[in-house]
Amino acid sequence: MRNENTVTVGAVITAFLEQCEVKAAFGVISIHNMPILDAFAVRGNIRFVMARGEAGATNMADAYARSVGGLGVCLTSTGTAAGNAAGAMVEALTAGTPLLHITGQIETPYLDQEFAYIHEARDQLTMLKSVSKAAFRVRSVETALSTLKLAVQTALTAPTGPVSVEIPIDIQSTFVPMPTDLTPLPVPVAVPAPEALEQLVARMLKAKRPLLWLGGGARHAGKAVKRLMDMGVGVITSTQGRGVVNEDDERCLGAFSQNRLVENFMQGCDALLIAGSRLRSNETFKYALKLPENTLRIDANPAIEGRSYSSDLFVCGDAALTLDALADRLEGRLQTDPQFLTELKDVRGKARAALVADLGPYAAMVEQLQGLTGRNFTWVRDVTLSNSIWGNRLLDLYHPRAGVHALGGGIGQGLAMGIGAGVAAAEYDPQRRVFALAGDGGFILNLGELATLVQEKANVVILLMNDQRYGVIRNIQDAIYGARHAYVELHTPDYTQLAESMGIRHGLVRDLKDFGDVVQDALSQPGPFLLEVDMLAVGNFATQFAGPPNSETKAQKATA
Repeated sequence: MRNENTVTVGAVITAFLEQCEVKAAFGVISIHNMPILDAFAVRGNIRFVMARGEAGATNMADAYARSVGGLGVCLTSTGTAAGNAAGAMVEALTAGTPLLHITGQIETPYLDQEFAYIHEARDQLTMLKSVSKAAFRVRSVETALSTLKLAVQTALTAPTGPVSVEIPIDIQSTFVPMPTDLTPLPVPVAVPAPEALEQLVARMLKAKRPLLWLGGGARHAGKAVKRLMDMGVGVITSTQGRGVVNEDDERCLGAFSQNRLVENFMQGCDALLIAGSRLRSNETFKYALKLPENTLRIDANPAIEGRSYSSDLFVCGDAALTLDALADRLEGRLQTDPQFLTELKDVRGKARAALVADLGPYAAMVEQLQGLTGRNFTWVRDVTLSNSIWGNRLLDLYHPRAGVHALGGGIGQGLAMGIGAGVAAAEYDPQRRVFALAGDGGFILNLGELATLVQEKANVVILLMNDQRYGVIRNIQDAIYGARHAYVELHTPDYTQLAESMGIRHGLVRDLKDFGDVVQDALSQPGPFLLEVDMLAVGNFATQFAGPPNSETKAQKATA
């Protein structure tokens, strides 16, 4: 019963999210989440980004969380709307993104009755559990806040991941006294066992050519990594680990694990310490990449031990805590080969030069883009031919949160992720610009979110590489299917006219000598910009990319 001293459960949830330091959330308003979003509007402390679809909203929240290193929040309706978010939840689960997905639910008297009640989905909670780290249902007014607290703690606890919470609409709209304790639950951190740490120190002290492999689980470990590098330890990263080390640092090989020169160099290392990486299939030649015999591993998730690769020693612990403790114990004691980093620098240069040669005419474009981005930018990438060839490795990154990529391999998520990263920049670093790389095939999949981009006035430059086809698939057809080009040619909008109708600035590049001027025009004003490169006019890459390599490709043999 309502009185002047009570608020809705929706308002309680909103107040709790404020205590979680949530500055922005994403979603689509519906009859089954209105009590929460009404509280957002009344309280005015959380920016709500109105996506055009639930999939886009979830991708936005995912990219926002990756960009700020904190909790992402998306809100959807129940039933079909929650189903629409499922694919983006799989992406967040793959990337280990701490994301809170709040979905409404139908009234509790009708739940699980299969009455064909509007927005009902049979066994929705099971579906959400399959695409989330965990999924909960709020079953009473009294347990609403405690369930949300548990959900947030679960999402933020390593291994981090997305968590879904169903909240029936009748519970959301019930009036209750505002709780006095809205404090989030503490997030536990995995502390390495002293004996395991000492074993790791002993192994590392024997190494003369130690290499540190950094994954996404080490993004917060930059200070400790820098200390180890100063002792003579070299670095290689996964795609998710990019930016933990400034990528213009010549002691860092970058994300070049799938290069035979790099693989051969690794064979000469007498210790490989892997921190926070799952050693994914498309970064290890589908687990055929040869690792050094003395392979050591640090991860906060004990279930990682023995997965994909065996290790000689496994330490369960937070990457930053463990690497910092390791640096403390190695200080002044580690004696590395003085030629080690010199050889690493040489391999780094050759690997990058080989990739630049693969780009053909686009090498000059990438060079210009690197020069114009500066150091304070976020690099968002969809799954597209250009990203597979160069976007995942080139453009030096200078911050562990600067890289956002559709890690699960699904196309069409780059635009929405660019918006999420743009909103994160607006809330935390207004000087940061976001560049989002997309192909025309994926871009059109969620084209409606272009309206969201414009409405939010996000400082995002969309780099649209337009070849009017699914370029990677066409190359695979060339390589494997006798050049039978089936189902890959795409009808493509006139993006000049589309941009004008949407109210977004647009630049079309048909000759790459104009590319730099168009980028400068994009950066001359705040707000979104659609930078389209006509790949049919520019021409092909020098090397044809036909999917992640399982074994040596022609280009890799050439660099061996």
